Amino acid sequence: MWHSLFLRILLLWRAFLAPVAFGVSALVSDQAGRVLLVRHGYRAGWHFPGGGVDGGELPGAAILRELKEEVGLERSGPPELIGLFSRRVGFVRNLIALYRVRDVAFTFKPGLEIREAQFFETDNLPDSTSPAVRRRIAEFVSGQPPGEEW
Repeated sequence: MWHSLFLRILLLWRAFLAPVAFGVSALVSDQAGRVLLVRHGYRAGWHFPGGGVDGGELPGAAILRELKEEVGLERSGPPELIGLFSRRVGFVRNLIALYRVRDVAFTFKPGLEIREAQFFETDNLPDSTSPAVRRRIAEFVSGQPPGEEW
């Protein structure tokens, strides 16, 4: 499990160097209306796929890159911006751009970062789904405007 510890240390170090981070997440849905969630090797629970935006990278390009890296994205429709959200973790403030991505085809292979990727019914999410993901999915399903906090 030293891989998990190393990834956590690396993420903490990155947060220390850049206390405001810009990240992207994807609400990926399939034809049946299910949503794609991933389980990481370095943190508990189920989350949307996503990650950091590299310097000079556009967020729409970043989410497609992250989907390729994390779940093996082969094709998709264009990412559609749902909204921007603020998240505070300790002294770190993150800005997260959430995109909806449709018409996906991917070939997932588990790795050190992403252990599982699976589609779930929006009304039958795993117990360990993060509260933020539950909020975003509830807003998506109900058509409510999203809040500002992640």
